[in-house]
Amino acid sequence: MSIANTVYDAFVEELRTGKRQPGERIRAEDIAKTFQVSRTPVREALSRLQERGLLEMTPTGLSVTRLDRTAVLELYAVRELLEGAAASFAAQHASPSDLFTMRQIADAFASLEDDPKRAAQLNRAFHDSIYEAAHNKFLLNILDGMHDTLMLLPSTTFAVEGRQDVAVEEHKEILDAIEARDPAGADRLARAHIRKARDTRLGMMFQL
Repeated sequence: MSIANTVYDAFVEELRTGKRQPGERIRAEDIAKTFQVSRTPVREALSRLQERGLLEMTPTGLSVTRLDRTAVLELYAVRELLEGAAASFAAQHASPSDLFTMRQIADAFASLEDDPKRAAQLNRAFHDSIYEAAHNKFLLNILDGMHDTLMLLPSTTFAVEGRQDVAVEEHKEILDAIEARDPAGADRLARAHIRKARDTRLGMMFQL
């Protein structure tokens, strides 16, 4: 793996874990010192991150992208389409082992109490299990890219009181439709689930 790839992957992991925050100024020289490498591979990695939309140029320099209300709406509009498609494909193609995995994760999510961070992890695992059950490698690649952008969203919607309880029921309905081999129903329910998450996210980030 090249040095640029190593820096790129490490930076993405810092975004994923919240070490880097939206709006944070990014300086190539600081990154180079951290990794004890020259600025050339760092600039290459930062250029790739900018192309992916994870970094943006601001009047003060390169920064971690900060999503405004319009960007959040656009992101969730795409997510709604992709999640619906994944659930629809899963209803058509999920194997017995796929269904077993989805059910186990959904049950673990439902039994969790007062742990938003863990709830977010299990929620991601549940959605990942649907993507895998869709058995469509091209859709999976697109979803992976979308989740890179989702890392720019602060905190988790499960920090909002009552959101997890609602999501438990939504997960159950989606999974029931997948198990019933109902692609249209799975698509509709998955889209509704994302719209609820969008509304919660907007309420967290912006004053209405």
